[in-house]
Amino acid sequence: MPTQTFTMYSTQWCGYCKRLKSDLRKAGIEFLEVDIENDDVSAALVEKANNGNQTVPTLIFEDGTSMTNPSLAKIKEHLAL
Repeated sequence: MPTQTFTMYSTQWCGYCKRLKSDLRKAGIEFLEVDIENDDVSAALVEKANNGNQTVPTLIFEDGTSMTNPSLAKIKEHLAL
């Protein structure tokens, strides 16, 4: 599997983000993580993907699609794992 097939936009305080990161690591799925509180450009990207809201976790895949607060199963399905 290629590395970093998607970027996870998150915050340090987000419980959903922490859970999803843990699940992804246990499943051996690699990703790039960006904290939107430290990156205004990324925060704007998350807003664009979520109708103006800074909802995390938001995942943006290499194919340009996005998912907001997805389950591990949905991510695996999208990645065809």
